[in-house]
Amino acid sequence: MRLSVSAPALAAALMMSAPVLAQQAPTFDTGRLSEHARILSDDSFQGRGIGTPAEEMVVKYLSEQYAAAGFQPGGPNGQWTQDVTLNRFTASNIQAQLKVGDDTIPLTQGQQIVVSTRLPGDHVMLTDTPLVFVGYGIDAPERQWDDFKDVDVRGKILVVLVNDADFEEPELDTFGGRAMTYYGRWTYKYEEAARQGAAGVIIVHETAPASYGWATVTNSWSGPQFDIVRQNAAAERVPMEAWIQRDVAVDLFQRAGQDFEALKVAARSRDFRPVELEGASFSGMFDVATSQITTRNVLARLEGTTHPDETILYTAHWDHIGVGAPDAEGDTIFNGAVDNATGTAGLLEIARAFGAGPRPERSIVMISFTAEESGLLGSEFYASNPVYPLANTVGGFNVDSMNVYGRVNRYGITGYGQSDFDERIGAKVQAQGREIQPDANPASGGYFRSDHFPLAKRGVPMTYGGSTGDFRDEPIAQREAARSEYGRSRYHQAADEWSADWDLTGQVEDLQVLYAVGLDLANSRDWPAWKPGSEFAPAREATAAERR
Repeated sequence: MRLSVSAPALAAALMMSAPVLAQQAPTFDTGRLSEHARILSDDSFQGRGIGTPAEEMVVKYLSEQYAAAGFQPGGPNGQWTQDVTLNRFTASNIQAQLKVGDDTIPLTQGQQIVVSTRLPGDHVMLTDTPLVFVGYGIDAPERQWDDFKDVDVRGKILVVLVNDADFEEPELDTFGGRAMTYYGRWTYKYEEAARQGAAGVIIVHETAPASYGWATVTNSWSGPQFDIVRQNAAAERVPMEAWIQRDVAVDLFQRAGQDFEALKVAARSRDFRPVELEGASFSGMFDVATSQITTRNVLARLEGTTHPDETILYTAHWDHIGVGAPDAEGDTIFNGAVDNATGTAGLLEIARAFGAGPRPERSIVMISFTAEESGLLGSEFYASNPVYPLANTVGGFNVDSMNVYGRVNRYGITGYGQSDFDERIGAKVQAQGREIQPDANPASGGYFRSDHFPLAKRGVPMTYGGSTGDFRDEPIAQREAARSEYGRSRYHQAADEWSADWDLTGQVEDLQVLYAVGLDLANSRDWPAWKPGSEFAPAREATAAERR
């Protein structure tokens, strides 16, 4: 039976045990952490691209290290790996236009529109397809919200807004205020459109609610797209997934006799109903080259002594971008040292800590996910094809791009307010003399952008966070400059390389917290819970009878 306690009571109980953190926390060796990251980001690993010869090197290294830590193969059939077969889609010869009455508005790929697909096939043709504005494109029964009402949108193109209604008017508090819910993510918009039977989706891009500019849209969606192989892809994917520039949308609405800004306001109400753009249609045609690759998640397991069928997860993605165009220095290898050789190293050392201590009552499973950089696909595949039942997965910790700049005064929780992991982690962080930093930019939807999310949306409580705040050791200015320079010049660039000058003492503190919270759960009958109002709570509640 799931243990359910109030957040204040949970926090109080956890604070009573906070002093044991020092006893529970092993000594995480900065030298070993650094060496793992150095090896995994070496040029010989060719940027850890998926489906490349470098992948075999990664799998070999990780499986050997997990074995040395005392873990057993955790994949299907006693293997270290879980095969992840992906479809790769490349759209070409893209032609697109809008038509309103006698007026034709040509659309150029990458300029006015970005068109892609994740539906297997070799050609997409949409001819004079009606356009329907469906507001934010959300159907959320638990919030008494339905943007579709009883309108049949099958075979039509949906025009939708980015984010959710509270972004523009947070005082409505229908979706939790300014913090983005999953309903605001582009992934949800596409998924819901497929459930509604639409022929395609056009998301109107606006920089503020999207939290990124048009250049990010063109860079992310103009190239090949990947997806897991789905049993019934047509039920989960629409033929066309597209974004359009805001100015184009405003012009389209005006030509169709509508006011874009007025409809945006109307879309913030539960009473909103879809609006067909009278006399307006979309025509699009493009070829699709569809192929398959097989890549691998790496899984390692330490079986529990008393409740081995109950699983605690630690996750991090091993992949990076691979080899690309040369930078200004002529470097073509995207080494991914911080992102995410550091997180991968962290998992190896957490495994070493669990392997060296008394065997826990529940099982510990480490998953080094593939294809995170392609859209969380390794984690999506696992969540769709779990090796360990999700109903009996206690919860988990995702680690991505760890701190290499020194000790800081806060631990940031991305998605703060979603689950009682906030209080569990907060107690351990406070015992270190640090504070919790709630999500600094919740409107950007960061909680939905890393590998914990496919598990979270299926109900598994997952937490994601790491070092943030002010540095505690001199030279502070130098540390701040290095941290800023990474975001400005190294993130997703060939310059993300290992350095012997890294200060991993802050990473050690974060690993101590994650280990201690996991150890508490591993030797308890507790089940972390989603907080009231979380959009992930209903999925967890649906499997409550399976937890004893």
